[in-house]
Amino acid sequence: MYFCALSGEPPQDPVVSAKSGQLYERRLITKYISENGTEPTTGEKLEETDLIALTANPKASAPRPPTATSIPALLHSLQNEYDAILLETFAIKQQYQATRQELSHALYQQDAATRVVARLIRERDAAREALASVSASMGIPPPASDVEMAEDAAPQPENALPQDVLSVIEETHASLSTVRKKRKAPADYAQPAEVKEYKSVHTIPSLHSSNPSGITSIALSTSNPSHFITGGNDKHVQLYDRAEGKVLATLKGHTKKVHHVAFRERSGENTLIMSGAADKTVRVWGYDEASGQYAPKTTIKTHKGDITGMDLHPSGKYTVVASADGSWSLQDLTTFQTIYHAPASADGYTSLSLHPDGCLLALGTASSSIQIYDIRVQAFIASLAPEEAESPFTVNTLSFSENGYHLAAPGSTSTVSIWDLRKQKSAAGISLASPDESKPYKINKIRYDPSALWFGVAGNHDARLISHKSWDEVVRFEEGEVKDIVFGALGKEIWGVSGREVKIWGSAA
Repeated sequence: MYFCALSGEPPQDPVVSAKSGQLYERRLITKYISENGTEPTTGEKLEETDLIALTANPKASAPRPPTATSIPALLHSLQNEYDAILLETFAIKQQYQATRQELSHALYQQDAATRVVARLIRERDAAREALASVSASMGIPPPASDVEMAEDAAPQPENALPQDVLSVIEETHASLSTVRKKRKAPADYAQPAEVKEYKSVHTIPSLHSSNPSGITSIALSTSNPSHFITGGNDKHVQLYDRAEGKVLATLKGHTKKVHHVAFRERSGENTLIMSGAADKTVRVWGYDEASGQYAPKTTIKTHKGDITGMDLHPSGKYTVVASADGSWSLQDLTTFQTIYHAPASADGYTSLSLHPDGCLLALGTASSSIQIYDIRVQAFIASLAPEEAESPFTVNTLSFSENGYHLAAPGSTSTVSIWDLRKQKSAAGISLASPDESKPYKINKIRYDPSALWFGVAGNHDARLISHKSWDEVVRFEEGEVKDIVFGALGKEIWGVSGREVKIWGSAA
């Protein structure tokens, strides 16, 4: 038995196309030819004379023509409508397939163009570095220009980084990139077998005010491991000494809740404490050796929206700030001046992470995408977004791995995506199951540990450590919602903030 290529049903009056050899129902193909004039399957020009009738043997007599008032007439009318629907459905399928092919081609072109632009930027930067190295090795000083030459010289790009700042960033990148990629975790660094057995070893309660209550962020001191700072919903920053068990300082000044806190500890310079808040400002306090207290140094008011990200440059001289107003800025921690303020983008930024080399900047948005910038040239070089997101979500946290090859970010509100920056695509997706089906898991913070052996996830139900290579869960701390998570020295302790408490997990004594 044969079937019509249009309707998929056995034909009552079969004909064959001389152009394609396809079998059709005569009434359907003649309607298609009258409307389109082409062969349905190949698109070639087709006329009714190109149709070859097939004769059945023995012959069956055709039914008598129905009258206009009979039930057969109604059936005949319905048959005509059904035929029209079949033809329209077939045409829609063809258009759908053609549209899919065009869209796929356009996406490939866009991806290729993005890669070409990124490659050209890298080649340009490499050429600049090579030229500078050759000039330095040959002892050629930079060309001096007289007044007339200065008038004809190309103008300095607006908002370009000063040469001394660019030199610091380049030197930091050169000194860290090679060493960092080859660096291995110290022999006494915590091992997975040890981390699996971590338990709650200490809790510091009743920090910050009770109204409004809640700690939002935490940072540990590297020069004094017993010191840490926290930011809270009460608009304050607190410095705490774990060894003495007391608050050393409560730093006030913000008018809305604090989102981010950080130490700037640099050899030969006083320690700085930085905080970014919903009041659109970044405040900086400096340690005064004479009084032994932290005093206000400056208030950065560059942005017009909530401060949603803040990260210290590895040189220790600058900090990068992101805002909900859709802009980011580079701030000098010596002069406390704004070095660069990027033009606002359409999407407000919701998170920030600085590459360990100090050249690349990752910015999260509320539209599920991540924007990558090169700080040296203030250029956008890549955009990362999940291929199949069920619904738009906010990229509220980002973290580069220590080797700089991977970037951890939410792939949804309850999924972690690991982006391979070399291929600019997702290398893994880790789904975080919720212990309460009525309350889906929500990611609050993702942070790689300094060894890049694993990363921590703080969520609305618990805190978890995930192995970097196997993507398996190493350990889970089921003690309620955790807002932020950080790693102690040598990975021997994991710190988290929950409510008004700082929780510390490690090996039981």
